[in-house]
Amino acid sequence: MKEGSLLRKNLVLDQSLWLLVFSNIVTIYFATNENWSLFDIMWVYWLQSVIIGIFNFIRILQLKEFSTEGFRINNRPAEPTEHTKKFTAFFFLLHYGFFHFGYMAFLLAGPLSAGTAGAMGSGFKYILPAALLFFFNHFFSYFYNRPRDTKKQNIGTLMFYPYARIIPMHFMIAFFSVYGGSLVLFLGLKTLADVIMHIVEHNLLRKGEESPVIT
Repeated sequence: MKEGSLLRKNLVLDQSLWLLVFSNIVTIYFATNENWSLFDIMWVYWLQSVIIGIFNFIRILQLKEFSTEGFRINNRPAEPTEHTKKFTAFFFLLHYGFFHFGYMAFLLAGPLSAGTAGAMGSGFKYILPAALLFFFNHFFSYFYNRPRDTKKQNIGTLMFYPYARIIPMHFMIAFFSVYGGSLVLFLGLKTLADVIMHIVEHNLLRKGEESPVIT
């Protein structure tokens, strides 16, 4: 079977991809029917970003065999050891967590701060289920794709990948906050970015250390 046909077949049969699409559709439904503000939406996608980081931390810690080609620690080439794996996982957790802590402070200090009680009340009852749906999606995706993502991975690529995974999502948020426009269009574009990066992620993981190394 040709590579293009095999890729299309994999996409059609990828249950984790369709669950991701479903999660975004449910979020769109909640957002449009409950007249969410931009900051309501940002809370949902902030939580999704945190979830992505948690599962990437787990993915790094559970590596059994990995490459460190092109990866440096303290400006020295890293060795593929247990210490390197743990150091990388916890450094990622700290750096990624610090980024999201700053992001959370921005959300709390913004327009939502005046409506935090609303978010914790009527709005929160929709924001939390949407976030939980994304958690279930990424939980399922991790275990569903793990047997397929079997190639030897480059730990440097795994460490930096989540940033590339969430940049399109938050770029769409920034664009919408500045230029405005249709909420449905914005959420549709965010969903498209989510789907594309999901496909890219698992194509890279299945190719293993053939993937480009980010340093």
